[in-house]
Amino acid sequence: MKKLVAVSTILVIINTLFVSAVFSKTVAPSLPIISSEAAIVMEATTGQVLYEKNARSQMYPASVTKIATAIYAIENGNLTDIVTVSQKARNTEGTRVYLEEGEQVTLEKLLLGLLVNSGNDAGVAIAEHISGSVELFASDLNLYLKDAVGLRNTNFENPHGLFNLQHVTTAEDLAKLTKYAMKNEKFMEIFGTKELPWNGESWDTTLYTHHKLLREKPYDGVTGGKNGFVPESGVTLVTTAERENLNLIVVTLKSSSEAEAYNDTVQLLDFGFDNFETSSIPTNSSFFVGDVEYNTPREIVYTHPAGEQVAIEVKEDGKLRITDQDGTLLSSYQFPVNRNSEKNRSSIQKDSGSFLEQVFSNSLYLSVIVVSVLSLLYYQVRKKQ
Repeated sequence: MKKLVAVSTILVIINTLFVSAVFSKTVAPSLPIISSEAAIVMEATTGQVLYEKNARSQMYPASVTKIATAIYAIENGNLTDIVTVSQKARNTEGTRVYLEEGEQVTLEKLLLGLLVNSGNDAGVAIAEHISGSVELFASDLNLYLKDAVGLRNTNFENPHGLFNLQHVTTAEDLAKLTKYAMKNEKFMEIFGTKELPWNGESWDTTLYTHHKLLREKPYDGVTGGKNGFVPESGVTLVTTAERENLNLIVVTLKSSSEAEAYNDTVQLLDFGFDNFETSSIPTNSSFFVGDVEYNTPREIVYTHPAGEQVAIEVKEDGKLRITDQDGTLLSSYQFPVNRNSEKNRSSIQKDSGSFLEQVFSNSLYLSVIVVSVLSLLYYQVRKKQ
């Protein structure tokens, strides 16, 4: 009896260890503690948000506004256009590339001055060339950001980010904007430029990017960035970086100092690269729901905690869902209706119905015959009695 109890105890312990090993969850990574008032980490390929802090709170962006100005001008202007600098552009305050009134510069060169040296005068020259005035440019830009990019919490009053009470955005919107802009090769070429010879009417020099993780304190994998500052916004910073299969966007807003903004950004980049990875479902992968077959028309990518298994399933409505161990939706895809499979299923259902009707009909007919025979036999037996 004692041996039986001992064996039972051992089996219970083994079973407990097995169940714990199978169902234990990956330990969640420790969230970074940052000082910036708002921040977000987004994976650029999938759009998956890996970290956020006050990401939907409206704040003043300062010069990271120029990301919007640049991608709008690239998509709606001609880079070889010759732009004549106005007096208003020449007299713009703040950081400049020292354009002179009447100076003629290509739109592409102005975009380089805008992003590499954060030239406010270049921003005004671009706005006047594209839309005719700063005011009309702001109106056009806001429509573009809403309709083309899908931003909902952004309103820009100028092309450069100098303070205006109504000039606001969010960390989330800036990440979405950067994700959109990153698809443009010309934008990324300029966004990642570290130094640039500049020959102008009043200024011959070499421009160096103001983003320190690109040049002064290089961070492995950084592909581009833009910084900003006005007293009302504090230090603002947008950074893109790529390693292997992970492409990150980090936005920090309202940092009290440059050191704080860069320290937070490095922490957030480390957090993303150390704890997440991007996987994919290949093109033409097949999924079956009953007799219906679905095939992926393209590669479906998703970002998830590194080393963690995910659940992939297709519902009856043809919606593919990818969830993590906690059941959190990581990505989804709606398959178009498979008409052939639907037709086959309807045909099968129809044939099945016809078969059942025939069986039922034949069974009823057979029952009538059986009852008739039994009745006849019963009558014969009674007659003999």
